Amino acid sequence: MNTQERVEFYKNQIKLEEKIVESAETSVRDVSNVMVKELILGIAMDSNKHSSLLNALIALNTGTTPLISEEITDHLKANIEKHIELEQQAIDTYKAFWKELDDEKEKVVVKAILNDEIRHHQLLKRLHEMIVEKEALTEQDIWDWTWKDSLFHGSPGG
Repeated sequence: MNTQERVEFYKNQIKLEEKIVESAETSVRDVSNVMVKELILGIAMDSNKHSSLLNALIALNTGTTPLISEEITDHLKANIEKHIELEQQAIDTYKAFWKELDDEKEKVVVKAILNDEIRHHQLLKRLHEMIVEKEALTEQDIWDWTWKDSLFHGSPGG
């Protein structure tokens, strides 16, 4: 599958995800059962998330992912590291809580949340590794690109 076909696929999936959200919201508009309503709305929120992720894939395939400046990278790195810590805390607390639950309905919902937190944690760690550490545009990068392979390193004759 070539790049254009992938981008078209992602765009079509975004439209599908939007229909899922609309359908979910419509289906629970008059539902008074909080458990059913919130579970369906939670799934709709995942569809919104899927749309965001698909937009990221479109950007990846269309070259609209600019390098990140060093200043922004430092700020982003600190925030992602904090987010990773918070996700780990959530994983630990949900795991311990899940083991204590007796009600199967509650266990299903808490397990779903736990699985989401585990995926979030893994994604954030990978994001930290891939984007923040490897795609940061630092001042040193600019100097290297400008002068590293230059015969005279910016001065006349040497």
